[in-house]
Amino acid sequence: MSTVGGIEQLIPDSVSTSFIETVNGSHQFTIQGYSLAKGMSPGKFIQSDIFSVGGYDWAIYFYPDGKNPEDQSSYISLFIALASDSNDIRALFELTLMDQSGKGKHKVHSHFDRALEGGPYTLKYKGSMWGYKRFFKRSALETSDYLKDDCLVINCTVGVVRARLEGPKQYGIVLPLSNMGQGLKDLLDSEVGCDIAFQVGDETYKAHKLILAARSPVFRAQFFGPIGNNNVDRIVIDDIEPSIFKAMLSFIYTDVLPDVHEITGSTSASSFTNMIQHLLAAADLYDLARLKILCEVLLCEKLDVDNVATTLALAEQHQFLQLKAFCLEFVASPANLGGTGCI
Repeated sequence: MSTVGGIEQLIPDSVSTSFIETVNGSHQFTIQGYSLAKGMSPGKFIQSDIFSVGGYDWAIYFYPDGKNPEDQSSYISLFIALASDSNDIRALFELTLMDQSGKGKHKVHSHFDRALEGGPYTLKYKGSMWGYKRFFKRSALETSDYLKDDCLVINCTVGVVRARLEGPKQYGIVLPLSNMGQGLKDLLDSEVGCDIAFQVGDETYKAHKLILAARSPVFRAQFFGPIGNNNVDRIVIDDIEPSIFKAMLSFIYTDVLPDVHEITGSTSASSFTNMIQHLLAAADLYDLARLKILCEVLLCEKLDVDNVATTLALAEQHQFLQLKAFCLEFVASPANLGGTGCI
């Protein structure tokens, strides 16, 4: 049990869902020589070829003189029948006499576009039918656009009702976690295929132009832009410390912030904040959007009276508006600054 809004809710050990749906299919039945079919006598029919929908066989039955003798051949009758040796098949049906004038005014009797009070129709056994004894008055049919060149076109759609059960699927195969980041980091560390070297202070870091360009719009422009130089193989970096550049490279390849304490060789909070501040500036320089947001979040989490001034100055300089707003809110709270209200 769990409680949500004061209401106890049951947490099940397993779940399953039953989907009740229809498997639909249609068949077109054309009757050429309608006038020759008249006079067969009531109860006599013309049958379509057998067709399959939802794993069952069906057939259309057309009665040119009607199904009931009592109607004295005044109506045509139209039915769909189950042609399989099956029992209690539930289905939806649609019988359509096609308008052959091109106006689209078809004569339609359908289950599909209306609510059924008793649910889908059930055919009990082979030969069970659904349809209409008085589908259409014959005199009206013979002067209508449904009859053209002594031809009738009938369309039948069947929707067999099926229940499909879905539960938790049991697999013997365990999907491993993605190791793409680790694979790219190994590529960076091995220097295999590297085509660019960065001289940062006394350190040299090798990398791959395509990976850098894929991650940073600045590197993309520098190597592959209209005024870029794809032939360059060495770049001197003067405005970033080696440890910061190395951390930025690691993030570019892995999308994960490296262990800051390992890089700085210190576990102090001030060293951590200082490095994140410099990393944020580097991320801004190379337009690494996700790294910028990640650094801003960390600086907000670590904000205190000792670093709020430098963090605010950084936010001002690089126009990090959310970080700036958080710093100003921090400064405005007397509780954060020992009641002095100033830095």
